[in-house]
Parts: sequence; structure tokens; C-alpha cells
Amino acid sequence: MHFPTFRELSRRGRYDSRLAEARSHPISIATVNFGCDENLGYIIRAAACFGCTEVHVIGRIPDRNFLKSASGSLVDYVDLISHSNPHDLLEHARAHNINLVSAELHDKAVPLEDYQFDFGQRVCVVLGNENWGVPEEIIHNSDVVMIPMPGVGACLNTAQTGNIILYEYNRQFSNYVRNHEYLRTGS
Repeated sequence: MHFPTFRELSRRGRYDSRLAEARSHPISIATVNFGCDENLGYIIRAAACFGCTEVHVIGRIPDRNFLKSASGSLVDYVDLISHSNPHDLLEHARAHNINLVSAELHDKAVPLEDYQFDFGQRVCVVLGNENWGVPEEIIHNSDVVMIPMPGVGACLNTAQTGNIILYEYNRQFSNYVRNHEYLRTGS
């Protein structure tokens, strides 16, 4: 009997084959009224790749078939949670003890490389609208981080920002686990 190799499996088959070993983390992402539906698909893809099982959407959620294509078929592996406005997300975060971390070019923003995620509570990274960013109501109720950009450009695409922050969270989380394992075992 022939068992298909990883490359012979469908995209869905490859994802399903990874479910048993996949890890999830206590992090989610919130998007604010994205103007470009593809960005939400890219965020869903990044969320699934980096162990984030929830994406909060303030505003309209595009059609599932569109998101399936834009997310590389990963939309079925991430829960989409709808919020009608920023205040609803804030109430959800308070009710579930979630620390909001907003990605924004703002006076109170800390460079991402200097920010330490708190692994003792759930985190939700808030990504703003492509044109007007994260609403002030959320900024005033969250930690604010920014990605230093030494080049001529001054603003990343919101989906790219999400990818970078999820990577940094995973990097810090791996170090945290490794350090706590060392402290526990002494090796």
C-alpha cells in the first residue's frame, strides 16, 4: 500500500498532518476595519503559522471563500471573532484578562526589540487600519509597540507588521520556555 509523502498531500492534508504536533500560544490578533481584504487573509495565514488560534475582526469579515484563498486555506484553522467597534474589543479584553499590545507609530510606542511580552497572561496584538491606524481608545488602553525602520520608508504594510510581531512573540516565548526549563532541570 502506498502512503502519500508530505509533498503528495493536498494543502489541507499537509495542514491536517501537522495538527497533532502543532503548538498554540496564548496570543491572538485583532484587526481594525481593514480596507484591503487580502491583509486579513495574510494575517490569518500568519496566525496559523505562528500558533495563534484567534483573530479578532473589528468591522466586516469578508466571504469565507475569499479568505480561504487569501489565507492559503488556513482560515479553517483559526477562529474569527467579530467585534462591531473598538469598544467591543476592549470589553472583550477586560472580560477575558487579555493584555492588548497595539502596533502603532505613536509617541508612547516602545521599539519592539525593547518590549517584553508577559507570558503570564493572554496577549492580543492590535493591528490598525491601513490608513488611520489603531483607534486612540485602544491606544490608551494598551501597550504600544513600533517596529524600528532605519530605511527611507516609514510605515510597513499592516500584515507585514503582524508577521514581525508574531515572530518576535514566538522568539521571546521560545527563550522563556528554554530559560524556565533550564531553571527547572538545571541543564
